Amino acid sequence: MTDILAKKPADPSDSEELAAPALVVPVVRQRRSILVILSIGWLAALILAACFANLLPIAPYETPVGAPRLGPSFGSLDLLLGTDTFGRSELSRIIYGARVSLVVGTLAGLFGFIIGSLIGLIGGYFGRHLDNGISLLADAMLAFPPLILLLALASILEPSAKTILLGLTLVVIPAFIRLSRANAMAWSSREFVRAARNMGAGHSRILFKEILPNVIAPLAAYLPIVMAALIVAEGSLSFLGLGIPPPTPSWGGMISEGKDALSTSPHLVFVPALAIFFTVFALNQLGDHLRTKFDKTLQR
Repeated sequence: MTDILAKKPADPSDSEELAAPALVVPVVRQRRSILVILSIGWLAALILAACFANLLPIAPYETPVGAPRLGPSFGSLDLLLGTDTFGRSELSRIIYGARVSLVVGTLAGLFGFIIGSLIGLIGGYFGRHLDNGISLLADAMLAFPPLILLLALASILEPSAKTILLGLTLVVIPAFIRLSRANAMAWSSREFVRAARNMGAGHSRILFKEILPNVIAPLAAYLPIVMAALIVAEGSLSFLGLGIPPPTPSWGGMISEGKDALSTSPHLVFVPALAIFFTVFALNQLGDHLRTKFDKTLQR
């Protein structure tokens, strides 16, 4: 008994040595897809070429540089993608046509994003009769065929960049209204919003200080996908002759001009078609990447 009482108490350092080591969770880094990197590179090169087209060593888009309907060749930069029916450089017209597609797609997407997001935010936050009216308006706009709307505007108004911009903006507003409304309804029931309301915060502060910062990221991530659809819509109108009037080049107009010579000069159709394909594909890849990064509903 005395031996047991005389034992030395255990050293705290011994218990620390016996304790299990702390678990270290490694940081999982998501690898960027090679398609996303290539898409960003293509979009950056296209935007730079369109912005600084006047400084590039290429002929103006309305100036003939060779015989009509020449195939692609490596003789000179102007003839790299061949010539069109009037002997104008296809490369020059592709670069200058990118201005039309990018400007129309970007501005229409931004206008639709701003207007639709604000309307949906207000409807999702206040609810009741205001939300019912906004939802009815969005459903009615979505039910109307967008191509019919664009054709009607192009036939009533003079075909121009402003007319196309107006029509495409009206087409995308309902989609952003529904997205913004759904996100606003989800965030309006969160605890921090209730706390701000109980502390006496006004509706404007709750909308623009509490809810909007959480809604803006997933909506902005959806914007590149909308821009891709708008570029296709603008090309369709230009193909039908209701887009940007000549001599200003557009990708859809170039396809329309070359469709009659498809059997003999296929590059007149495939060159602008590939430009549309690569641009739309790049925007879709970028949009999917941004959605998986910022949309919390898609994160695991």
